[in-house]
Amino acid sequence: MPNHLIDALRAPGAAARAFIETPDGTVLTFAEAERRTAQYAHALVALGLKPGDRLALQVEKSVEAVFVYLATVRAGGVFLPLNTAYTPPEVAYFLGDAQPAIFVCDPAAEVALAPIAAAQGVGQVVTLDGEGQGTLRAAADACRTSFADVPRRPDDLAALLYTSGTTGRSKGAMLTHANLASNAQALVEAWRFTADDVLIHALPIFHTHGLFVAINVTLAAGSSMIFLPKFDPELILTLMGRASVLMGVPTFYVRLLKSPNLTAEAAAGMRLFISGSAPLLAETHRAWRAATSHAILERYGMTETGMNTSNPYDGARLAGTVGFPLPGVELRVVAPESGEALGAGEIGMIEVRGPNVFQGYWRMPEKTAAEFHDGWFVTGDLGLIGPDGYVQIVGRGKDLVISGGYNVYPKEIETEIDALPGVVESAVIGLPHPDFGEGVTAVVVARPDAALDEKSVIDALEHRLARYKLPKRVIFLDDLPRNTMGKVQKNLLREQYKAMFGG
Repeated sequence: MPNHLIDALRAPGAAARAFIETPDGTVLTFAEAERRTAQYAHALVALGLKPGDRLALQVEKSVEAVFVYLATVRAGGVFLPLNTAYTPPEVAYFLGDAQPAIFVCDPAAEVALAPIAAAQGVGQVVTLDGEGQGTLRAAADACRTSFADVPRRPDDLAALLYTSGTTGRSKGAMLTHANLASNAQALVEAWRFTADDVLIHALPIFHTHGLFVAINVTLAAGSSMIFLPKFDPELILTLMGRASVLMGVPTFYVRLLKSPNLTAEAAAGMRLFISGSAPLLAETHRAWRAATSHAILERYGMTETGMNTSNPYDGARLAGTVGFPLPGVELRVVAPESGEALGAGEIGMIEVRGPNVFQGYWRMPEKTAAEFHDGWFVTGDLGLIGPDGYVQIVGRGKDLVISGGYNVYPKEIETEIDALPGVVESAVIGLPHPDFGEGVTAVVVARPDAALDEKSVIDALEHRLARYKLPKRVIFLDDLPRNTMGKVQKNLLREQYKAMFGG
């Protein structure tokens, strides 16, 4: 029996071609990547990784981290990437919930995180830094360069990615080999990827976009990527002359538009610009077309499903829409109360089904059951399907904030704020932001005698929350607006302060 995902990601005839190039000019072929992932797979097995075991990884972006992902899957494990911005208390929760056999962290964080991992029952802690060095790299270097992939079925787990709603703790979305393989193949088809493509990879690799979309599509198509440690607008502009595709979040395009070096000539050799992870403003779409003569292709996905829809490769890419369902994916809009399918132009809850839809939430069968309706996954997003078939996302049934492409869950931040001395209650909302899509904003009710101001609240949260979750502004009110049932009306707060960031 083959390893389903790994087999799907091995493009025929790719062995001698370039797979990854780094800014220093290092080029690794697909054959070299195969040998390196074999060494890592041997190292992981020697550390005790068994089929079905989780491997959690919180490290800076590097080529070696990509190899650890592929090696984990080759060894039959379940890959769990963690945002590098997570604080030790946040990491403790994920390790305790997922119970990984191995935790990979940065050497600089080992002293702080190793005791946390031990307290959560993690068997092994090894290190890997942003240069691809550490105890795990050393162990892999000593291993053989061939490895017999552990057989895995389509419905076996390949990854565990944490997500959340607006209440409660983060949930682990269980993604199978078939989920990831089918989505990569659908995107290769929809976006016309070939072995001739060169992707500029400037995204983080701890979430779906940078990891499973960018890397899996590159592998499945046998194309190559220029692998950047971070987003650098001027470097990206210089690379466009020998690349063909850029995948980014709206913030990328907003910042690139600020450069005087962005011209139609600079982008002339590019085939495709893709945007996702947050809504792309129509203004940004228009400005990009005016500057480069290219229309950005916007798509719609989520942690639980990978990508669901995409604007067309051929045909109009309409600003404010996310296009059509991908090959093999079904999407419908239903009335939230009754579940009845709605007609064209009617706003309702978006539901999807297909081989891309996750298996469920880790060790949360009741939550899993609640998120499915007659075999359809209830996304929590409100939208409509236009008469021309284009899908539009018009809002969220939940109060999720998407800032700079990252999901921010208000309840988590509200819990931290409410615990501060002098705070009566709080409400966290997302407001239109020209750079980040949405700016995290805290609305706080303080006791009359409390010595609180915006800076003191943000400072108090700095070591409790990842940086992208920190409020960009704090507003103080005497009372929060509520409806007759006592629920805070965040929609009124969003409307009242919608121009705070110039939106």
